[in-house]
Amino acid sequence: MSRTAAGADRAGADRAPLVPAIAFTVLALALAVGAYVIAGFGKRGQLPTRFGLYATIFVLGYLGALAVTRRWAPNADPALFPTAGVLVGLGFAMIFRLSGGLAAEQATWIWVGLLAFGATVVVVRDHRMLDAYTYTIGLLGLVLLLLPVVPGIGKTINGARLWVEIGPLGFQPAEIGKVLVVIFLASYLNQKRELLQVATSALGPLRLPPAKHLGPLVLAWGASLAILFVQRDLGASLLYFGIFVVMIWVATGRVAYLVIGLLLFAAGAYAGWTLFDHVQLRVDVWLHALDPTKVFEQGYGQLAQAQFGMATGGLVGTGLGQGSPGLIPFAPTDFIFAAIGEELGLLGTSAVLLLFVVLVGKALRIARTAAAHDGFGALLATGLATIVALQTFVIVGGVTRVIPLTGVTLPFMSYGGSSLVSNFVLLALLVRLSSGPVPRRGVS
Repeated sequence: MSRTAAGADRAGADRAPLVPAIAFTVLALALAVGAYVIAGFGKRGQLPTRFGLYATIFVLGYLGALAVTRRWAPNADPALFPTAGVLVGLGFAMIFRLSGGLAAEQATWIWVGLLAFGATVVVVRDHRMLDAYTYTIGLLGLVLLLLPVVPGIGKTINGARLWVEIGPLGFQPAEIGKVLVVIFLASYLNQKRELLQVATSALGPLRLPPAKHLGPLVLAWGASLAILFVQRDLGASLLYFGIFVVMIWVATGRVAYLVIGLLLFAAGAYAGWTLFDHVQLRVDVWLHALDPTKVFEQGYGQLAQAQFGMATGGLVGTGLGQGSPGLIPFAPTDFIFAAIGEELGLLGTSAVLLLFVVLVGKALRIARTAAAHDGFGALLATGLATIVALQTFVIVGGVTRVIPLTGVTLPFMSYGGSSLVSNFVLLALLVRLSSGPVPRRGVS
């Protein structure tokens, strides 16, 4: 084959994913803007007054993200961004339906998140460059996690000390901190994989590594308890410890780490329930949310209203803008899944969960593909998938009373700038991992 023909074949191979990428993006755009329009008609019986502005944000943002991805990550999975785009659009439509003022803020954060997505794809041209800054990234992640406890800038809201206020700027540093922690763990566990795989003793059927190599697991357990004790945040504590246990299990392949992690989690959960009133209240609300004698008490009412709302939605829902999700306290943040259940029904919530399954499944497929030749990339993709999966399980499980409510946000959908921007950065890293390094010009 001639050099010209070979080059043409390579160019054709590079262009091949373009059609599905465009099709998926246009579909995501149509669903996002369409949901917003339907919510406007359902709420006020007319086209939303800011339709032109918000539609422009979505069109320019989504098509811009497609252009950046095609230029800087041409081999990326074409379904990654559009899947997240549908979730973002549906979340925005529901937030608009609940509060026009919050929708204006959310639209701004969507734009900032899309810029963060593009910047991450452009700057991180090779995910392996992050592996060279293991401890710097780990230290920065730790600082962000602990920043809310610093006197003067940390702020307690709804009983949890998660916020930082510096002048007019307020944000949750732990949201981006969780991504940095996953990068650190992927690099650290990849370096220490062989040591952590060594088993020198046994506990029943479990083969255990030397006690000194259990240190990272105990340290992660202690850090998660510190988050629970100091910041009073049950959700973040569960999320961070769960991420570490899953990643160390995947890195070593030893079930012992998973079992020990589950035992440590049970011990920590029991200690938290014993020592903290707010944890006891969460458990009591979980068990007795529909108790007629408590349903109007503080804490019980919001979960009860969520249950009533989802029951009202039934199979197909009341329709966007046609229900009463505003009766659910904190509906745009902690209970947006319940609001979706009321207006889109079981079919709508099932579709949302399937979109999250697609995201997590794509991330795990990236990890499996990278496992043979790129340990760091495989662990990084696994960690990012775990963030999305655990966070979705924690909030959906809390709203549906599978587990006690912990108050984390639903990725890509809940109102909140810190969460949305960090999730777009997470998505950009998955896009980079699926595409591989940016090819150098002139190198075949």
